Amino acid sequence: MSKYVERVLNETAARNGNEPEFLQAVDEVLTTLDPVLKKNPQYEANAILERMVEPERVIMFRVPWVDDKGVVRVNRGYRIQMNSAIGPYKGGLRFDPTVNLGVLKFLAFEQVFKNSLTTLPMGGGKGGSDFNPKQSPHTPGKRCSDAEVMRFCQSFMTELFRHIGPDTDVPAGDMNVGGREIGYLFGQYKRLANEWTGVLTGKGLSFGGSLIRPEATGYGDIYFAQNMLAMRGETFEGKKCVISGSGNVASFAAQKLMQLGAKVMTLSDRSGAIFCEEGITEKMLKDIMVLKNVKRGELADFAKKTKAVKFFAGQIADKIDAAFPCARQNELNGKDAEYLLKHGCTLVGEGANMPSTPDAIAAFLKAKIMYSPGKASNAGGVATSGLEMSQNSERLSWTAEEVDAKLKGIMKSIHDNAWEAAAKYGDKLREGRRRHGRPGRVLRKPSVCTCESV
Repeated sequence: MSKYVERVLNETAARNGNEPEFLQAVDEVLTTLDPVLKKNPQYEANAILERMVEPERVIMFRVPWVDDKGVVRVNRGYRIQMNSAIGPYKGGLRFDPTVNLGVLKFLAFEQVFKNSLTTLPMGGGKGGSDFNPKQSPHTPGKRCSDAEVMRFCQSFMTELFRHIGPDTDVPAGDMNVGGREIGYLFGQYKRLANEWTGVLTGKGLSFGGSLIRPEATGYGDIYFAQNMLAMRGETFEGKKCVISGSGNVASFAAQKLMQLGAKVMTLSDRSGAIFCEEGITEKMLKDIMVLKNVKRGELADFAKKTKAVKFFAGQIADKIDAAFPCARQNELNGKDAEYLLKHGCTLVGEGANMPSTPDAIAAFLKAKIMYSPGKASNAGGVATSGLEMSQNSERLSWTAEEVDAKLKGIMKSIHDNAWEAAAKYGDKLREGRRRHGRPGRVLRKPSVCTCESV
């Protein structure tokens, strides 16, 4: 590690000592950059790393709202506007009790690089609240009603609207912020600003949304993995895959894997994980998506009614070809990584943001398997959000085939740029390193699939 990187890491830790997720994300990026910094001494002279780790603006505000019992509740809202060097801030909103300043700063930091990888003119930001739509404030075990979610979203946007705009900051959805929440947020923005603009992405098709947007992050993760496999002359046909999560990212990653001939054996949520030795069927997946997105139920309920699946207990399977962590940060630890490697896993494609812990990443790198960090492989969602912004600006609506073709092209471009960066800067860019080649042949140049390498 260079003295410059060490100094910036120490300064960042001193300033943000109570934000472990943010410090983890900064460490993962900065410790890979020695080869780049050596070839570009002007970066240190102009304090580029110091600028990278400091948000341009942090907005924090209270969100008062009224529940169905008439009780006033108060949550905390945030918007981290991290970097606007190449375009307006762009990044999702997350509603979850785990949301705090450090979590959102880590997500905004990662978003900067992810957005730059798409080649679209988008800066990086992130926001959200500690509001929990999955837990009613007055009835344990019940979810918030639609009316409660609406009132919360309207109060949240009443403050946020003054800080965003189509050429300033364009939020989207993230964890627990789907089509319902985006609709409420967009309606309140339109009411307050007295204008219709593409200020939010992930909108419904009837009011400016883009086809393929819900599918984009999951599809993009698999398209990226396809490019990795293609470098070895392989496809997904017949491969056994495990997926964590059951939201949009996980569900559509599973859908695309099935279309490509793979066998998807697992999905999970907070209630547990389902396992199907013969592979989850398309019919099962459709039922799960209705359960999660419409009925807002849990996989425990699905498992009770479906004989072909069972809850995860002990060993997943004798053979695992590929794993796709698509739930949340730090969900996959060193022991999980060892388990995957022991059972033959040769590909890990991150669909969530920073889902692998440092010891898990170290295990993947040591094993020299194909591994893509989320900063690269889950960029499909924000890429398609960028395409939605373009359609809104031009007052156009592209076909699903057009959007999907553009998404495939963007994910291939990200992969190829990472490969070229690895060739330029060499083997020392460790994060995301993997060796490609035909079976029995290892290429000398590793592919580094991280946004910091490009």
